[in-house]
Amino acid sequence: MKKKIKVLIIDDSALIRQLLQEILSKDPAIEVVGTASDPLIARDKIKQLLPDVLTLDIEMPKMDGITFLKNLMRLRPMPVVMISTLTEAGADVTLEALEIGAIDFISKPKVDVSEKLQEYASDIINKIKIASVARVRSYSPDDGVTSVTEKHSADVILAKDSKSVKNARKFSANNETIIAIGSSTGGTEAIKEVLIKMPANAPAIVISQHIPAAFSAPFAKRMNGSTAMTVYEAKDGQQILPGCVYIAPGSYHLLVEKSGSRYVCRLNDGPKVNRHKPSVDVMFRSVCQNVGPNAVAAILTGMGDDGARGMKEMHEIGSSTIAQDEKTSVVWGMPGEAVKHGGVDHILPLDQIADKLLALCE
Repeated sequence: MKKKIKVLIIDDSALIRQLLQEILSKDPAIEVVGTASDPLIARDKIKQLLPDVLTLDIEMPKMDGITFLKNLMRLRPMPVVMISTLTEAGADVTLEALEIGAIDFISKPKVDVSEKLQEYASDIINKIKIASVARVRSYSPDDGVTSVTEKHSADVILAKDSKSVKNARKFSANNETIIAIGSSTGGTEAIKEVLIKMPANAPAIVISQHIPAAFSAPFAKRMNGSTAMTVYEAKDGQQILPGCVYIAPGSYHLLVEKSGSRYVCRLNDGPKVNRHKPSVDVMFRSVCQNVGPNAVAAILTGMGDDGARGMKEMHEIGSSTIAQDEKTSVVWGMPGEAVKHGGVDHILPLDQIADKLLALCE
């Protein structure tokens, strides 16, 4: 019999502890071995119960979640899923937690907590399962049971169009190079590592990272302080320029369109694709159809297969493509699927991807 995933829930709210325990206990692969109302109790229970995954609230008495996480990831690194509020302040702290080493986060609703958490049950369970097999890194100060939504392909947003691809091929020699990057679980830190190495005059970069709507603007702001490039949360109709990065808003698909001699961002509020909005497949297809062989694409760490088909389409029309390797990915789902689909030219560790992107653009 397969070993169950042992989970310890750390939250000062008795209601949240109860709801998470009820949700997780519904899955036969998960066992909630205990709960703790503050980090000091949690510290003892970790030693006693040896959990595989922790859920950790950010705001708690006696010791805040960030301080506890720093100590944990320095002394006893293990998979942690944060419990975060869907606010800008909550987003900033959650992004800090991901920097420290948390694998993912669960959004805590501001109203109707009981009802809303139950609606997210399958997502919560999946995040725990992903965390249990994710690669955990140590921290240094220096450094489904319930039903799921219908899975759409990129066709619901942008149909495959051989004529557009043919035109993109024809005119690509006169167009600017664009780099397209897609990622999910573990992607916020992977993107940061790529952007840190980019010079101020690097080719334009468009990014689709699976992230909630409240988190994308703080994420863009955070990345803007980490790179010589200028980073924006993409706006509809915004011109795409060299030296700039455009991150998809958490509630819209990001497409690249040609407008005369310029490229612009186009935001689309259509259905989720591969159960995500923004979807990497949608962005890659738009880049394929409008930029053609002048585009370079990278797919970074993430669970699932979003981006695999779009990357293959890019590969087939002559765009250069890169997948992050398994060893450096938090979860080798999306990059692994892209490799399986046959759309990847180069499989590289994360610390080599920025240099390779720049080399391919040259």
